[in-house]
Amino acid sequence: MNAVWTNARLATMNGALYGLIEDGALVARGSEIAWLGPRASLPAELARDAEIHDAGGRCITPGFIDCHTHVVYAGDRSREFELRLSGASYMEIARGGGGILATVRATRAASDDQLSAATDARVRALRRDGVTTLEVKSGYGLDRETELRLLRNARALPDRHPLRVRTTYLGLHALGPEWTNADDYVDFVCDEVLPAVVAENLADAVDAFCEAIAFSPEQTAKFFKRAQALGLPVKVHADQLLPGGGAAVAARFGALSADHLEYAGEDELAALKEAGAVAVLLPGAYYYLRETHPPPVQRLRELEIPIALATDCNPGTSPLVSPLLVLNLACTLFGLTPAEALRGVTTNAARALGLAGEIGTLAPGKKADFVIWDAEHPAQLPATIGINPGASVVFDGRLT
Repeated sequence: MNAVWTNARLATMNGALYGLIEDGALVARGSEIAWLGPRASLPAELARDAEIHDAGGRCITPGFIDCHTHVVYAGDRSREFELRLSGASYMEIARGGGGILATVRATRAASDDQLSAATDARVRALRRDGVTTLEVKSGYGLDRETELRLLRNARALPDRHPLRVRTTYLGLHALGPEWTNADDYVDFVCDEVLPAVVAENLADAVDAFCEAIAFSPEQTAKFFKRAQALGLPVKVHADQLLPGGGAAVAARFGALSADHLEYAGEDELAALKEAGAVAVLLPGAYYYLRETHPPPVQRLRELEIPIALATDCNPGTSPLVSPLLVLNLACTLFGLTPAEALRGVTTNAARALGLAGEIGTLAPGKKADFVIWDAEHPAQLPATIGINPGASVVFDGRLT
C-alpha cells in the first residue's frame, strides 16, 4: 500500500536554495519515494487505496544525516569543561590524565549492556531532532578487543532504533596507553586490528586524527594505504587545532570527507576540490572549545567544495546531540546561510558518507526518509534555538 502525504511544503533540497514545492504531495511505496510534486498533479492511481496523511501545511525536509559522531562511549568528562573555563588547555588536560584516554579507560571498563544503554540515550536524542542516518566512529578502545566491541555496538543500533547507520573505524585517534612509540602503534593498527575489522565487516570507512598532537601525515598515509588495499574508503580529522597536513592527506587518498578544517590552507583546499572531497564542518566543537579561528567558509564556497555539517557528538569537545542547534551555530558562528546549513545536514552530508544516490534529497527512487516539522518554512529550523518544532520522523516509509 502506498502512503501519501499531502498539503505539505516540500523542501526537496534539489536545485536552488531549498528546492521548495508549495502545496506539495509525496508518495512513499515501501521504503522508497515513488512520486512527489504539486498536490494538484498527484496521479489518482497513486492515491487510490493509499494511506493518506494531511501535513496541514507543514514543512517536510529530507531526514537529517549526522555524518560525524562518536556516540558509542562510556564515562563523563564534564570536569574538563570546568578546567577549560579556568584556563586549562587541551594539552594540559590530556597530560593530567584527561582527554581521549579518560574516555578510553571508562569505555574499556564498561560492560556491553552499559555501553548500549549510554549510547541509546544519545541516539534517541538525535532521532528526536530528525536524524534518520547516523555515522558512528570507534576510537575509544585503542586496543583490538574494545575497538571491535564499539563497532559491533554501532552496527547493532538499527536493531534498536529506526535509523540507518554507517560505521567508521577511527584507528588513529590517540596513542593507546600501552604504547610509547606511535609508529609501533600504527603497525599494530594496520597489522592486527584493521584486518579483524574487515573480517567481521564492521566498518564502512576508516578515519584518522591527523594533527600535530595526534598522528603525522606519514603515519596517517600508512594506515590509509592499508585500509584502501582492504577496500575501505577514508575520512580525516584535519587541521582542527593547527595546520597539520590532514587536508593534504585527505586529498591524496581521495577521501570521502575532510572534517574540521579550521586551519586548512589554500593549497590544501585546492587539492580537496580536485579530489572531490566534502568539507565537514563541526561548529559544536568550535563553540565548546571557544576557538577563534573559523574554517575558511568563503573559500570553500568559491571553490564549490560541498559543505556538510555534523554534531561531532563526543564526550570531551562536543557533547552535542542536537542537529537543530548545529544549524544555528553554523549560521551564527561560521556565516552559513540557512539554506547552506540545511543542505549541510542533508544533501552534502549524504555525499560525505558516499550515500548521495540513496538519501539526502526528496526525489523519486530515494529512500523515504523525511521529517514533518511544525514549521511553515525550512528557514525556521536554523533560526530558532532550543525548540524542537514538533518533528514527526518517517524512516524507510514508516512513521516512527
